[in-house]
Amino acid sequence: MKKIFLICAVMAFLFACSNSGSDSKPASETAATEKTEPAAPADAKSDKGIGKFQDVKVDPKLDAAMASKGQVVFDVKCAACHKLTDEKLVGPGWKGVTTRHTPEWIMNFATNVDEMLNTDPKAQAMLEICLVRMPNQNLTDDDARNVFEFMRKNDGAQ
Repeated sequence: MKKIFLICAVMAFLFACSNSGSDSKPASETAATEKTEPAAPADAKSDKGIGKFQDVKVDPKLDAAMASKGQVVFDVKCAACHKLTDEKLVGPGWKGVTTRHTPEWIMNFATNVDEMLNTDPKAQAMLEICLVRMPNQNLTDDDARNVFEFMRKNDGAQ
C-alpha cells in the first residue's frame, strides 16, 4: 500500500512539474500587450534580461482575469519553492518582486531560465543567495504574462 502511495505521489509531482499541455494559445497568438522581438544578445547588460520580451505593455489597472490564471500557474508550478511573502523558501519570496525587476526581466527569467542563470548578473546574484537553480517550468508566453499579473496583484496593484 505504501508503495502505491509513493508511486502516485511521484507521478503527481512529475505531472505538476511538466508542461501540462494545456489549451494555452501558441506563442504566435500571445496577448496583444506584448511585443516580442528576437532575443537580446547574451552579453547584453540590461534591466530587461535575456530573451524575447523587450517591450511589455502593462496597464496600470490590474487585469483580474490574468491574475487569476497566474495564480493557478503559481499554485501548480511555483508554490513549492516560492512564498508570496518576502520570506525565502527554496527560491526568493515574491513580495515586492514587481518593484525590484521590470516586467521584461521577470517574464524573460520565467521563460528563459537557463540562459538567464548562465549570463544575467541579477539572476546569478540570486542564485548565489538561493544556491539552487530554478528548474525550467516550460511556461508559455501567456503563462509568464499571467504569472506577472498575479505578482502585481500580490504586490498590491488594483
